[in-house]
Amino acid sequence: MPSVWLSTYILFVGFLGCVYYVDGLGVNWGTIASHRLPPKIVVQMLKDNAIKKVKLFDADESSLTALSGTDIEVMVAIPNDMLATMNENDKAKEWVKKNITRYNFKGGVNIKYVAVGNEPFLKSYNGSFLNTTFPALKNIQDALNNAGVGETVKATVPFNADVYESPDSSPVPSSGRFRADIVGQMKQIAEVLDKNKAPFMVNIYPFLSLYGNDDFPIDYAFFDGPSKPIVDNGISYTNVFEANYDTCVSALNAIGFGNMPIFVGEVGWPTDGDKNANMKMAFRYYNGLSPRLAANKGTPLRPGYIEVYLFALLDEDAKSTAPGNFERHWGIFTYDGQPKFPVDLFGKGENKMLLPAQDVKYQSNKWCTVNPNAKDLSKLTESVNYACGESDCTSMGFGSSCNSLDANGNASYAFNVFFQVNDQKEESCDFKGLAMITTQNVSQGNCNFTIQLEPYKSCGENTKPFYSSLAPSPVALAFFFLLL
Repeated sequence: MPSVWLSTYILFVGFLGCVYYVDGLGVNWGTIASHRLPPKIVVQMLKDNAIKKVKLFDADESSLTALSGTDIEVMVAIPNDMLATMNENDKAKEWVKKNITRYNFKGGVNIKYVAVGNEPFLKSYNGSFLNTTFPALKNIQDALNNAGVGETVKATVPFNADVYESPDSSPVPSSGRFRADIVGQMKQIAEVLDKNKAPFMVNIYPFLSLYGNDDFPIDYAFFDGPSKPIVDNGISYTNVFEANYDTCVSALNAIGFGNMPIFVGEVGWPTDGDKNANMKMAFRYYNGLSPRLAANKGTPLRPGYIEVYLFALLDEDAKSTAPGNFERHWGIFTYDGQPKFPVDLFGKGENKMLLPAQDVKYQSNKWCTVNPNAKDLSKLTESVNYACGESDCTSMGFGSSCNSLDANGNASYAFNVFFQVNDQKEESCDFKGLAMITTQNVSQGNCNFTIQLEPYKSCGENTKPFYSSLAPSPVALAFFFLLL
């Protein structure tokens, strides 16, 4: 539920009137959540905020149906685990027919791009998609062309920035080159993109420069000027975003495609789950990025317009935490569509703040907390472990918003998220007598004990939470010692 300050903020922005948008500004709309915000509400929120571009991570029918009849430009995606299937021409044609041409009519969906995979050459994948990405891209673009929509719908591949690098001896943008193990595939992919006038797409994450690297100069991750800029052939780079982007420009130039348009598929800053993931730092990042995008400043090697998709639109409480606990907290809006911070993402200097989702429906005003009358506490640690393994406890990690809770607070937080994920069923707030249901909001300070949304289920959609397939959260393991 919105906190008091957020409710006040919502009342404030309600008087701001219409918003303006940056032509190149889009958002990533992910849906890996235990309780999904209904697509119609999300699309209305996009329209209310004049967000004209959206990138999906699949071809979800309910999302596309909600986008029908709008002028929002849409990028649909083919997940990595489908790339091998798309290596078959017939399968690629079937996918295009089902997910693209089906919506290609007046009043349909304004689909502009197909994202073939998602960061398929990521180093941590150990080459799993190395041999299937290029054939999938080629087959999908061929299928689009054969279906008569290739002039308006382009296939591309969103890459992580780890596809290129600079040598340690010369870590400057001009020395950027694609990794030796993938340079052949990158050239093949660039040739297909160039032939079909499709953009190259890269995801850039300055936050990850700080994550796990305490020696990284923190101000270089932002846009308000580092004490020691990087100088490359007389060009001063004052932030990671521009340096990273131009490293990509140099890498493309090295394989003969230096003029190819480059989209930024993902860029943003998380607000929880790590010591460097918080509202203050996210505000600082977006407050620097937005005016640059609005001014079409570009980068030293590519001045002018850049198409950018912010990551992400909403928090997703069921994402894998393998990259880090921050993975569930990238949204510029909370899980229920409320703006996280009062920042003008449209960068025009007119103080046009984000507007919240409307008509959001929550479950009852009930929370689950530690039972103060519990006699046997010997199973408390075990119960917290179970609750966190089946729900989202990432806000309790080191440096996070709920990191300062005491042992009982930790247990109550874990019990409550489990209770909410399970639709407030009475039996989900018991834990062998250790927990009890209360109608009193048990939030503490900056730690919000949320109430979940009413369950949403589209036709044929399974809304069972994803947590049961995940290993116990590292956060749970970290705070068990407080309970001993």
